[in-house]
Amino acid sequence: MTNNNLPLNVVRVEKSGNRFNAWDTDGVKRTSEITTTTRKKAYNGKYLLGEFVMKNGKHYWKKFEGEMHAPEAVTTTSSVDVPTDHAEVLNFIHTSYDLKPRGLMMTELKWKYLIRSAVRGKNIMMTGPAGCGKTMAAKAVVNSLDRSDFYFNLGATQDPRGTLIGNTHFDAGKGTYFQKSHFVKAIQTENAVILLDELSRAHPDAWNILMTVLDYGQRYLRLDESNESETIKVAPGVTFVATANIGNEYTSTRVMDKALMDRFTIVEMDVLTEADETSLLNYMFPAVDSTVLGNVAKIASLTRNESSSDTARITSGISTRTTVELCGLLYDGFSLEESAEVSIYPQYDNTGGVDSERTFVKQIVQKFCDDGSSDDLFNEEEMAEAEATPA
Repeated sequence: MTNNNLPLNVVRVEKSGNRFNAWDTDGVKRTSEITTTTRKKAYNGKYLLGEFVMKNGKHYWKKFEGEMHAPEAVTTTSSVDVPTDHAEVLNFIHTSYDLKPRGLMMTELKWKYLIRSAVRGKNIMMTGPAGCGKTMAAKAVVNSLDRSDFYFNLGATQDPRGTLIGNTHFDAGKGTYFQKSHFVKAIQTENAVILLDELSRAHPDAWNILMTVLDYGQRYLRLDESNESETIKVAPGVTFVATANIGNEYTSTRVMDKALMDRFTIVEMDVLTEADETSLLNYMFPAVDSTVLGNVAKIASLTRNESSSDTARITSGISTRTTVELCGLLYDGFSLEESAEVSIYPQYDNTGGVDSERTFVKQIVQKFCDDGSSDDLFNEEEMAEAEATPA
């Protein structure tokens, strides 16, 4: 490892809204290069972060004990000035791929489409399999454009009217009064990006409330819980970004209203290829052996191929969210077998004993646990079947 006392870059983390932004000594925003957990810990711990290089050439960020000489006004510097002239907007959209975080695996076309939709103030719905990076992509747009953002997890909301409109309260001093929701403040913030996470899991009451908010011809929210039934107009430039799991395999989701779906521009996230997943895991966990990370990607790829085959022995493949969680365990010193035991196996049914889904997945994982090596652990028939099955 190189001299840990000499980082390539040093950043200070500042809180902006509910984001933790990282700024280097030149006033350049480095937020997308550092994980949210690392940035949040640095902010709460009131310490700097330094960018270091390992022997294998990989970069990583960690606590830096030295000093930072940075411009005092660094936190007010905008990383991206989104133009308004049409020709400049075109140039911005088609050169925006450099803004995509390295940890977000997304094709250049879909990233540009996502940025274009955000710049043009479109309502965007990110769809795709669970754990494929929908929420990460949505948050990446916020960081790239450096706009005010608000997050609402509609899948966990028990009271949609209270969350989106507000609640009536009673106080002994001032009697009954109506308190507007945080969502009301959000839609009144000009050029804000509002993330509606897990929209497909939301209660139908939430969908009904959002109908007029999302409709380009209306764009208002009526506070029918208040005495005055005030009408709130959505501020100019507000962009709504929703995430949704759509498909029969998602048992906790609801069949979404067609009228609600029509109010969104759809951006579909892809399932990662083995190569992309390997690249992502190596980027996120540079301290973990690359061969082991490659094996994790192979395991995930084999389960996905199997689940999509005509004679599938399992109903779903391992998601990228699960592979990231598993590699986090590897980073913390757990073995591949131990990591799979707690992060993968509980997702598969154990009914049927030796013929169960869990047993089948265990057999796949075990082939990589025997000596931790390579494809040679599979027999020729198994490898031929896996390679012939489309992803």
